[in-house]
Amino acid sequence: MPLTGYGVLAGQAVDSRAEGGADSPHFQIRVRGGGTDFRVAVNVLSQQSPPELLFVADEAFSHPLVQALPDLPDGLTAVPSQAGGVALDFIRGNLFDRQAMRTLPATKPGPDNDLADKLDHYVSRAVADPAARVYVFGQRWGPEAGVPDKIFGFSPGNGVHDVHMNQGNSGRFRGDDGVWQDGGLLLHYPGQDQWVAIFLAFQSQAWHTDDQSGHSIPGPPGPPGPGPDGTDHTMRIVAALVNPAGPAPEQETVTLINAGTGDVDLAGWALADRIKQQMPLDPATLPAGEAARIVLRPPIQLGNRGGLITLLDPAGLKADGVAYTQQQASTEGRTIVF
Repeated sequence: MPLTGYGVLAGQAVDSRAEGGADSPHFQIRVRGGGTDFRVAVNVLSQQSPPELLFVADEAFSHPLVQALPDLPDGLTAVPSQAGGVALDFIRGNLFDRQAMRTLPATKPGPDNDLADKLDHYVSRAVADPAARVYVFGQRWGPEAGVPDKIFGFSPGNGVHDVHMNQGNSGRFRGDDGVWQDGGLLLHYPGQDQWVAIFLAFQSQAWHTDDQSGHSIPGPPGPPGPGPDGTDHTMRIVAALVNPAGPAPEQETVTLINAGTGDVDLAGWALADRIKQQMPLDPATLPAGEAARIVLRPPIQLGNRGGLITLLDPAGLKADGVAYTQQQASTEGRTIVF
């Protein structure tokens, strides 16, 4: 069954500790939020093969999430697993380009060369900065009455885990699958006006999943996962006019490019907005290397307060996706380039 107790923890990072060993080590973070201490357990090694996790850190994270998260109260807030809110979905939420993910060992001698080092780099900055805030997405455990935390010693034991992708699992972890329930770690450093987003996934997880169950489904031929060898990422969204000049109804547009080596028949393709309303594309051939400016029509809507745009192939699988913020859409008549 999907995760229970999915939510986001907002607060101040006050301590951290890296675990060694090969028996499911974690990077542990002590977060204080709403007068309560929490331990955040971040996996740095998989129990399945291959064991190294996939990792990406966006040091200039720009997404509608950054508009909503500062309004959350400190502490843990339950989050509905659905589109249109603050829930994370690595596939449907257009949070990052999965081809940017790379594998890292859990621990390795030397500086700044393993996953624990990468996490410590960002978390230690937050610990040293009282104004910094962390936002942790995952599943809550506890509070455990009368049981002190095994890492930091505060009582009662209480925390958040599953701070990673939570869909497309295999084997005994398949029962944890669900949509709009992925974990993640976002850090806000107000003094530098910087958002950093950290996303983790297991190499055993699939990158095409069912929209209801989150279970793995077949994808296009070739390796569909992260890295430069993925073959299902040739049709790209490169620009959008989300705030056209003039009175409503405005003519919003999305620009696509065929970055592949062969022509693409657009029959059966579709665009989707933040709440997953879809608009089928008109039948046409998009030659290799060419771009097409698509005029949008209902029901799809691109709001001026930030949103998502997703390109779906004829099988209904995500081919590409982008996000834009309210600030990017604030200038009337300006085309946003992705």
